[in-house]
Amino acid sequence: MTETDSTPSWLDGVTILVVEDETIISLMIEDLLGELGCQTVWQAGNVRQALALLDERSPDAVVLDANLGGEFAYPIAARLAASDIPFVFATGYGREGIPGEWASRPVIQKPFSQNMLEEALRSMLPGRPAAP
Repeated sequence: MTETDSTPSWLDGVTILVVEDETIISLMIEDLLGELGCQTVWQAGNVRQALALLDERSPDAVVLDANLGGEFAYPIAARLAASDIPFVFATGYGREGIPGEWASRPVIQKPFSQNMLEEALRSMLPGRPAAP
């Protein structure tokens, strides 16, 4: 939101956790989220960091890379599902790279656009205000 723009973003007050092992991609996702109006983005680069963060805090939604430096992120996905925290897999493998037990979850394939990210978030956060 710019100083002259007083219209709140549909992501005002929403906290997004980005779990991504590649710093440049994590920062790119944070920038995309910022452009969508998200002001609070937490980051984790591996399974251990993400689970530790989830022990202490609860985000509103999560953007989750499926492969974190050779370690699959499914323990994080299981924790999120058990806690009813919505998440989207963001992966270069696409939907075909996600095991069947997670097939009902949203997937965006890297590289993805801001529109793809926004569409996934809107599907996960259905009570938010509509786009202007």
